[in-house]
Amino acid sequence: MNNIEEFEGVIGYTFKDKSLLETALTHSSYANEHGKECNERMEFLGDAVLELAMSKYLYAVISLDEGVLTKTRAKAVCEGALDYYAAKINLPKYLYLGKGEEISGGRFRPAIIADAMEAVLGAVFLDSGFDEAYKIVKTFFIPYIDEVTKLKDYKSLLQEKLQSEKRTIRYEIVRDEGPANDKEFEAVVYMDEILMGRGIGKTKKEAQQNAAKNALEKEAKIW
Repeated sequence: MNNIEEFEGVIGYTFKDKSLLETALTHSSYANEHGKECNERMEFLGDAVLELAMSKYLYAVISLDEGVLTKTRAKAVCEGALDYYAAKINLPKYLYLGKGEEISGGRFRPAIIADAMEAVLGAVFLDSGFDEAYKIVKTFFIPYIDEVTKLKDYKSLLQEKLQSEKRTIRYEIVRDEGPANDKEFEAVVYMDEILMGRGIGKTKKEAQQNAAKNALEKEAKIW
């Protein structure tokens, strides 16, 4: 039994087009080494599928205002939450990584795992449509919402902190270095025109999270 068939057994879904799942599990580092398509485009699609699926569920179970729904959804679909869901199905085991990424610990990097989790949803959506993708979310994501909403999402925490101030927050990627399989990004976060924090990460999302964390750590100097 190969990785694809075993993973299908784990998630309880059999793909009509196995290549979709293979792509979903393929990191750019492996794709570059083997001339394959990586999961980045599929992750883009899966991100939208997940947001819709989570919105559908939360709308049905939370009879509170839009602000509560939005805040809960943000926590339920953030990188940390996706990493948490992925651990429940042992997703890291099935990833296709390049040699360098494998050696550097990429199989345990939350950003890589989160992107692959979204890509899997995108693959299911392409293979069978939204209803099947929603079943995956309902089975493997929704039971853990209470746990993941307690995880720290620094971007959301920073947004909440400034919400009452009616300030604008924006993130910029100021540095992007390294080969495709070993990128390093640096992000900065501004409140209006005030530089609040900097962060470095292996992905843009990770760099932005670290910039928000840095801003929160310097909170006393800002407020």
